[in-house]
Amino acid sequence: MIDYLIVGSGIAGICFAETLLQNGKSFLVVEDFSSSSSKVAGGLYNPVILKRFSQVWQAKQQLEYGLPFYAKIEERLKVTFDHKIPVYRKFASIEEQNNWFQAADKPTLSPFLSTRIIQKDYKSISSEFGFGEVLHTGYVDTAVFINSYTAYLEISNLFLNETFDYSEITFLDDAVKYKDIVAKHIIFAEGFGLQHNPYFNQLPLDGTKGELLIIKAPELNLDVVLKSSIFILPIGNDLFKVGATYNWDDKTDTPTEEGKQELINGLKELIDCDFEIVEHFAGVRPTVNDRRPLVGTHADFDRLHILNGLGTRGVMLGPFLARELFNHVENQAPLDMQIDIKRFDRKKK
Repeated sequence: MIDYLIVGSGIAGICFAETLLQNGKSFLVVEDFSSSSSKVAGGLYNPVILKRFSQVWQAKQQLEYGLPFYAKIEERLKVTFDHKIPVYRKFASIEEQNNWFQAADKPTLSPFLSTRIIQKDYKSISSEFGFGEVLHTGYVDTAVFINSYTAYLEISNLFLNETFDYSEITFLDDAVKYKDIVAKHIIFAEGFGLQHNPYFNQLPLDGTKGELLIIKAPELNLDVVLKSSIFILPIGNDLFKVGATYNWDDKTDTPTEEGKQELINGLKELIDCDFEIVEHFAGVRPTVNDRRPLVGTHADFDRLHILNGLGTRGVMLGPFLARELFNHVENQAPLDMQIDIKRFDRKKK
C-alpha cells in the first residue's frame, strides 16, 4: 500500500508530490499529458492585482512559503526555474499614478508597491508618466519546472504515464484501490480535466482559455516585466513572452488568429519596434467563478480529495495549497472556508 495516488502532474500535482516527499510519504503520480495549461502558463508571481491595485489573497503567506519551497526543488534537481525579476506597471495618466500612491498607503499593499515613480527611458517604449515597481516578484519557468520534476519522478519510479480510468476505482475499508494499486488516499489535480471526473465534476470549474506569444525583438532592450493591458516578459536571447488573453467560451488548447491579433494589438500599444512571432500557444486555465481554488475532501468518499482551480496564479498558490491540503488530510486541520469545496454545499442549502 502507498500513502497517496496523485492524478495530474501540472503545478498542483507536482507541488503536492513535493510536499509528500518532504514529509516522508509514499506516492505515485498518474498523468497522460492531455492538458498543457501549466506548461504554457506565464508563470509570473506577483502579489498585487494591478488592474484594481488590490492585494492577491494570502499573497504574503504564499510567497513566504512558496519561494523557499521552489528553492529546495532547484537545489535537489540541479536546475533553475525561479527567476527574480521586477514587475513595472506602466502608468497611462496622472490619475493612475495617484491611484498607485493611494494603494501603496494601504498596510496590506505597502510591502509590495514602491512609492518611487520610475522614469526610465527604455528604447522602443514611450512612458510619459513613468512606471510603478511591484516588489517581491519574478517568474517560474513552468515548462522547466514540470519537465525536470516529471523526469525526476520517472527515474524514481514514481510516475505512471497513462490516462486515469475513474471506473477502475474501488473502495476498501481503510483504503482505495485503483487497478492493482492500493493507496490510502487519491488526490485529483487534473486542472481543466476535472470535467471528466465523476466524483468532482459537479464543482463549478469554469476554465478560461489563455493564449501567449513568444516574440523575438532585438531592438527591445527590456530587463523587467512590463505590465499594461498585457505583459511582456524577457526570457533571454532577445526573446520575450507576451500574454495573455482571456476567453471564457472556447475550451480548447488550439491557438486562434483572434487571440494572436489581440496580443499583437496590445504589443503595438506598448512598443514601437519590429518583432517576429516565434511561437504561439494556448491552454485552458482551471478557473472558478468566485476566483478561489477548489481544495478539500469528497463529501461521501473520505479517501478522495481535490487540489484544483489555481487559475492564473498557479505558481503562487501551488505550494501553499498543497501544504494546506496535506495538513487537512493528515492532521484533520480545517481548511479556510474561502478555498474549501464545502462552500458550494452551503450555497445549495
